[in-house]
Amino acid sequence: MVEKRGWGLWGSHLLMIAGVLVVFFPIWLAFVASTVTQSEITQPPMPLWPGDQFIANYREALFEGVNVPVLTMLVNSTITAVGIAVGKIAISLLSAFAFVYFRFPGRSIFFWLIFLTLMLPVEVRIVPTYEVVAGFGMLNSYSGLIFPLIASATATFLFRQFFLTIPDELAEAARVDGAGPMRFFWDIVIPMSRTNIAALFVILFIYGWNQYLWPLLVTTEPGMNTIVMGIRQMFPSGDDLADWPVIMAASMLAMVPPIAVVLSMQKFFIRGLVDSEK
Repeated sequence: MVEKRGWGLWGSHLLMIAGVLVVFFPIWLAFVASTVTQSEITQPPMPLWPGDQFIANYREALFEGVNVPVLTMLVNSTITAVGIAVGKIAISLLSAFAFVYFRFPGRSIFFWLIFLTLMLPVEVRIVPTYEVVAGFGMLNSYSGLIFPLIASATATFLFRQFFLTIPDELAEAARVDGAGPMRFFWDIVIPMSRTNIAALFVILFIYGWNQYLWPLLVTTEPGMNTIVMGIRQMFPSGDDLADWPVIMAASMLAMVPPIAVVLSMQKFFIRGLVDSEK
């Protein structure tokens, strides 16, 4: 490997630092705006350093909010995101295990039919999905937010490809030892898949956290708002003035759970994506 030395090394580091600053600057402005008063935001120039309203603004956002307390919306979003991620992983693990280790008529056809659903995102099938959810009485509920989004052809495909790399000798050894299919699944397949599960959990958690259109349709009660749709509803209509410090505080709080998930599972996430020692 060729190492950069001298000006090449300094130049690459300066370029990376400049890129980080460009990406971080809007986040810094949002944080500053969440710590000052309304008048300091609306009267130029806007301050570039945090103010003295941090506790007041964040307390108001968490426990009062503009329409709904941000704490309630954070709980709703966390339950929805965790439910979607866990549901997708559980269904995908079982379906991939069935496609790899069981022989049944039409196995390949069923797999490719599942894979073809990648061309049918939620936006395409949203009307019939809404009718089904409404028919089962799951509007304004966590089940209505989670269940229609837990099927994942991508996760099924990724787990299937990983299971194909597991040596057949392991399955044969488990069969000789008297282990049934589910014992083999829990004791061998799941432990070997933990890095892949962790990587997919991070991706699917963020996918569930960022959902906007589906929660907007299936929830009409303010108490069921998720944080993404809740921030949008904080903006007033007409000539009303937005409460920018509270909105910016809500935006900063909305970034905390995804960042915490990524940081806490960073090691497993990277190993699950790049580990080639299967």
